[in-house]
Amino acid sequence: MQFKDIVGQEAVKQRLVNTVNENRVSHAQLFLGPEGSGSLALAVAYAQFLSCENKQPDDSCGECSSCRKYQKLMHPDLHFSYPFFAKHKDDTALTFIEQWREAFTTNPYLSLDAWRGYLEAENKQANINIAECHQIIKKLSFKPFESVYKILILWLPEYLDKEGNALLKIIEEPQPNTLFILVAQNQDQILNTILSRTQLIKIPCLTYEEIKQHLLTGHNQTEDAAAEIAYLSNGNLTEALTMLQQDNKGYHNLFVQWLRLCFGNKGLEVLTFVDQFAKMGRENQKNFLRYGISFIRECCLLMAGAGNLVHLPAKELETAQKMTQVLSIDKAQYISDELEKAHYHVERNANPKILFLDVSLQIIKILNLKTIPQGSQYIPN
Repeated sequence: MQFKDIVGQEAVKQRLVNTVNENRVSHAQLFLGPEGSGSLALAVAYAQFLSCENKQPDDSCGECSSCRKYQKLMHPDLHFSYPFFAKHKDDTALTFIEQWREAFTTNPYLSLDAWRGYLEAENKQANINIAECHQIIKKLSFKPFESVYKILILWLPEYLDKEGNALLKIIEEPQPNTLFILVAQNQDQILNTILSRTQLIKIPCLTYEEIKQHLLTGHNQTEDAAAEIAYLSNGNLTEALTMLQQDNKGYHNLFVQWLRLCFGNKGLEVLTFVDQFAKMGRENQKNFLRYGISFIRECCLLMAGAGNLVHLPAKELETAQKMTQVLSIDKAQYISDELEKAHYHVERNANPKILFLDVSLQIIKILNLKTIPQGSQYIPN
């Protein structure tokens, strides 16, 4: 993995390159970024750059012996730790290393849900157990074999329970030229004892334009499809890549038509729509609701006079501007709340026909109230 293969994050890449070129490499670093930001890919590219035998000014060469081994995740001085679903108490990350290599090389923007699929984990709880902590200490007690550095990339340290305290000594006083790179999404869920021993590197979510351009050039999407997926993904490239696998992308027209039927209180036609929603499949239902939530949020920004913050394609922006003439911020908020609740229940396998009928009835009720008093505590039933 090279920096050039990672979407966006130019400022972060330059910062990481500078730490190497200026010999300011901290022995314990925490890459903190939301899902889909590329934090794991950045960690691997950084490790490859550190170990490269023929470093370029701003990237690894990609051709030396070290880089070739890194591309297969098989360098003897590169180690990984990650949450897994132990079948036996002695299982460690090494038990699942082949699945890990396949998962990462297939998609460096790996999510825990995708990783769960590689492990056929069913409903087991992911964690990094005490056996894995002992294995980490053992692996890192030796000197590097080939490279200047021995590097451990620990993905999702949030899944280290109190057993993680076993790592404190080796993190604080590692062997010479031993580096820890922790890749996390939720700072609040990391043990404070570990957090205090790392140098924080914040990785922002990707921009709308970065995701859109990647979909256009890297995945041959049309301008409209790339714009819609980039908008829906909300800076999460993992989500954007998942959406590429879905068939139905025309959420805008469908969502606006649904709202119009609800506004007109056209019960029979709403029932027809509910049947259509029920046949969309769970992932498309989630994406449809996510689009609705995002679209309503943009309408709220327009109504609040913050049009400069709105990032809608021209056609959708025109529709949103028309909707602001018949929709108040209070009503929009209540509709958004209903869509959020529906998304929650879709994820938990609610009956889609019953769910979308209920949501439709709630939206009809909201849209057909003449006014919602300022500060009203009205919540649709």
